[in-house]
Parts: sequence; structure tokens; C-alpha cells
Amino acid sequence: MRVRTGAHSIDDNGSMQRRAWKTEKAGRIDRLRLVEESLGPLTDDSVRVRVRAVGLNFADIFALVGLYSATPKGPFVPGLEFSGEVLELGVSVDRPGIAVGDRVMGCIRFGGYADHLEVPATQVRRIPDGWSFEQGAAYLAQTLTAWYALSTLGDVAPGRRVLVHSAAGGVGLQAMALCRALGALPIGTVSGEHKKRFLEARGYDEVIVRDARFRARLEQLLAGRPLHLVLDAVGGTVQRRSFEALAPTGRMVVFGAAEYTPGKNRPRYLSSLWKYLRRPRYDPLWMISDNRSILAFNLIWLWEDQPLFDRLMDEITEFDLEPPHVGKTFPFAEAPAALQYLRGGTSIGKVVLTC
Repeated sequence: MRVRTGAHSIDDNGSMQRRAWKTEKAGRIDRLRLVEESLGPLTDDSVRVRVRAVGLNFADIFALVGLYSATPKGPFVPGLEFSGEVLELGVSVDRPGIAVGDRVMGCIRFGGYADHLEVPATQVRRIPDGWSFEQGAAYLAQTLTAWYALSTLGDVAPGRRVLVHSAAGGVGLQAMALCRALGALPIGTVSGEHKKRFLEARGYDEVIVRDARFRARLEQLLAGRPLHLVLDAVGGTVQRRSFEALAPTGRMVVFGAAEYTPGKNRPRYLSSLWKYLRRPRYDPLWMISDNRSILAFNLIWLWEDQPLFDRLMDEITEFDLEPPHVGKTFPFAEAPAALQYLRGGTSIGKVVLTC
């Protein structure tokens, strides 16, 4: 027998229950199922959060189909970021500004698709005043990605020209905003005219559509001006042409490969194999001669370096950025539909589940 009081469900043993979207194993998106399970005792250094919103990322899709290098073995709950209210603190938690009842946003290494979470206290921050839960759930993962790519790896500086691919997506919008705030000169690329118009309406006047004329469009826009940094999560020919456009001492930072986006439920194996065999390949000796470099990272592995992760979390939550753009929300019960919408590539900004 289970009883539900307010937002909580209690089982016969008095344990709190939660709803979560879980897959028994990676391989297909449609293996995702909504389940109800018991929450165990709260660990000493963690906080329990009543989740109000969940941010969706392309990493969730790649993990569900087994194309993400950090995909857990066996059953798992996808999801990297969330927002909600603190229900309970572990006995050893002593973080200024984090108390029961606080509105918080957080990052988690999988497990975010749930209406209750237990997460280390170091991985949550207060939601800024005036922000909604949806905006809180849309902030941390993509801003961490953009900030690490730009600052730690890209060495961005005022006056440097930065090419940001997928500039109307979650990471792209944060990268464009950070460039502008830091005095760098962003150039955005997008997959369609509606996204170009969206960015232009936000004051970005250097935006190009990635079509068959991408190389010519980029050369025309640059008009001989140096390109210092590229942020790429597309791959393929777009990546190759972007690297070729870099000025001496220029850097490319790679953090994804959207060209391998799977079909409706599983990878496009033949297409992906063909793209993999034709992927750009770079010779370090050539890079020495050309004085250009490539760096790459996967956000999920930043959790392995807790001091670095904590420092980055503090830096981006102290940075005075506008709240992120939430393009579309779905009810928590419609997570599969939300994933399909994100996978389709037409979204602008962040896609969020509301609990």
C-alpha cells in the first residue's frame, strides 16, 4: 500500500517514494519507463531536493542510445541538471546559503529525471532571485560547458573573435552571452533561418546559416579578419572548414558531435559508420607548422576533479548573466516526447521538464 501526502508518496515501511524515468539498459530511447521507487536514508554530505524542473541535454539522448562514453552500465536514470526546493540536509552539510526550503539548482552525474533527488551539497547552488525553476534547471550544465570551453581551454580575451556553432542552442546561447560579457566578438552559426532571426533579435549581428555554402559564407563574413577560437559540437565538414579558417595561434574546442544524432529510437548505424570513417583527422605535425591547435572535453568527466568542478560552479553562479532562454517546456510525464522534440534539432534555447 502507498499513500500520497502533498508531493510525497509513502510506502508501507514509511519510506518516501519518488517517480523517475529509467531505462534498463542503453541502446534505444523507447526503453525509457516511468517508475516509482523508494528513497533510502539521506547521506551525511547530501541534500534532498523536491525537483520542480529538469533540464534536457543532447548528452541524455546519446546516453540512452549508448553513444555516450560515460553511459552507465545496466539500468540508469538519465539527466544532468535540475532545480527545486531543499527538503532535507545531511547531518554534516554546512554550506552558507543552503537551508531547508531554499530554491536551488544543481548538477548531477546522471539521475536527474526524477521528482526527488539526493545530491552532494557541493553540487547545488541557490537560484538567483527573480529566476523561475525552469530557468534554474536551464543554467548550470550548458553554462559550465560554455565557460570551461571559453575560459579554461579557449583562453578567451577581449577583442578575440569566436565562432560558436549551434549558437541558438542551450550551450550556444550561453557561449554567445559570455563572449559579449567578456568583450570577445562572437560569430554564431545555426541550422536554419528562424534561429538566425532569433539571434539577430537578441542583438547578435554576425550570424550565418550552416548550409552547403558554409565555407564561402564564413570567408565572406570574416573578410580577412582573424578568427581566434572555435567552439564546436557539430563535427564533420563543418568542423574541418572551421579549423581551416583559424588564424595562427587559433584554437578549436570540441565538446560534442551532433552529426551523430540518432534516429527516433536508436543510432543510425550505417550513416554513423560512414561519417565516422570520413571524420576530420588532424596531424600534430601539421598543427605545429600551422600554429593552430585542437582541444576537446566531455563535461561529465569534470566531476572526477571535484576542486575544479566546485571552482567552475562558483565562477558561473557569480557571473552576472541574464537568465537562460527556455524555449519549450513539457510536463514531467511527457519526457519521451520532450526528448524527441530536442532530438529533432528545431529547438531554440533549453528544453525543460516541469514537475
